[in-house]
Amino acid sequence: MEHHTDVLIIGAGTAGLTAALELAEKAKVTILCKSTLGEGSSLYAQGGIAAVMDEGDSLESHIQDTLIAGDGLCDEKAVRFTVEHAKEGIEWLISQGVSFTVDSSDNSTYHLTQEGGHSYRRILHAADATGKEVQTTLVSLAKAHKNISIYEHYNVVDLICHQRKCVGAYVLNIKTKKVETFAAKATILATGGASRVYQYSTNPVVSSGDGIAIAYRAGCKVANLEFNQFHPTCLYHPKAGSFLLSEALRGEGAYLIANNKRFMLEIDSRAELAPRDIVARAIDFQMKKYGLECVYLDMRHKSKAFITSHFPMIYQSLLKYGFDLTKDQIPVVPAAHYTCGGVMVDQRARTDITGLYAAGEVTYTGLHGANRMASNSLLECLVYAKAAAEDITNQLDNWTLERDLPKWDDALVEDSEEEVFIHHNWKELRRFMWDFMGIVRSNKRLARASNRINLLRQEVFEYYSDFTITSDLLELRNLVLVAELMVESAKRRKESRGLHYTLDYKHKDKRYLKPTIIRPAKSL
Repeated sequence: MEHHTDVLIIGAGTAGLTAALELAEKAKVTILCKSTLGEGSSLYAQGGIAAVMDEGDSLESHIQDTLIAGDGLCDEKAVRFTVEHAKEGIEWLISQGVSFTVDSSDNSTYHLTQEGGHSYRRILHAADATGKEVQTTLVSLAKAHKNISIYEHYNVVDLICHQRKCVGAYVLNIKTKKVETFAAKATILATGGASRVYQYSTNPVVSSGDGIAIAYRAGCKVANLEFNQFHPTCLYHPKAGSFLLSEALRGEGAYLIANNKRFMLEIDSRAELAPRDIVARAIDFQMKKYGLECVYLDMRHKSKAFITSHFPMIYQSLLKYGFDLTKDQIPVVPAAHYTCGGVMVDQRARTDITGLYAAGEVTYTGLHGANRMASNSLLECLVYAKAAAEDITNQLDNWTLERDLPKWDDALVEDSEEEVFIHHNWKELRRFMWDFMGIVRSNKRLARASNRINLLRQEVFEYYSDFTITSDLLELRNLVLVAELMVESAKRRKESRGLHYTLDYKHKDKRYLKPTIIRPAKSL
């Protein structure tokens, strides 16, 4: 089956939905969702969106805070571009019906909170469930738009490129188990990050690095994949899965406790408000030094009224696990949270391939550098999705829609052992990536990770070549490739900087003040 559209958008988080709604006024748009519409990391974002909205704040302060958090590796042009378009993005969301929390003392202004790395209160939020408010609003608009077609439970196999121009994609219909062809004038990757490559992650299971892998296979450069952000405070509970405790808790005064003592005071002058890489390493150090299974987040010094009004979702969720945020110290551990590198794009969200764009966590824009500052991620989604939509709108009449694309060859056999094969290899991959490519690394650990990836890659390639593909097999194939790119990036950076901390090179080196770029050996 072959489908035809003006713009194909792969992914339906904040970036994908923003681009779709901006484009749909002038073009036919098709959205592909690997799961259900809106499922993804955006939905679970608790904190908010950073933007200068207060008279005491300034664009320059937001820019400088971001550059400092990025530890020397941010692209200043990208930072300025993003920050300067932040208010415009916020106003667009408000115009779409997104409801941000207002100040209780003045209903005419929005309540702003502060998070790690920020010098001022500049985080707009919808209580402690900002992502949910944004996603549900944009999803309802996308469903109602006559020019937007939505395909749920469709997983992209690979892009179709002719002479360095993306003309569509092969896509697995998960329900029918058949590969269908989608032809498009332009394609946007909005697939999110790759944090599920790790054993412990705050991300939903769909975050398997698909966009990074398929873009690289198509011939796109990727950059800075050694920088994987670990959220310092994921709930430590056997039934909690990937429930994180927002950085806004620390922004509003929560302490980190180990052995009945606040330990961040001795590590950084910003204490609990230090950037996430510093806080995550500090927690990791405390746990390893004292043999602890976790540390604790303590907000008991705040009133119950304050806690329940500012963090209603977190408060109610913790009660389900037997914790009262107003009375108990909450056990927390770090977990993989955000992929700071990805597919290289310019300020129009264009990749190396004509007609192929990318926006959101799947990308490397230069905004984050060696570490992402809190609440800059949804902002990046908005700014670059809108940039992609604007550029595509200007270019669309110049591109033709290619029809009768080559069909996918389904002449493969099914294997009853596939579930066992995938489960075993997925589990092994995530475990050794956590052990050898985690918060603290070394040359020996990276070499061990490479050895295991080489074995897995060959095994997955042989399996993929011989048997009928499934969505789980596609995810495993993509994760193995992304893991390989992450480890290779880490091996090339022979220093410690930001989120990349290695025991062999504990200091920064001026020779590495550039992104780590990996170019495909050949274009497919």
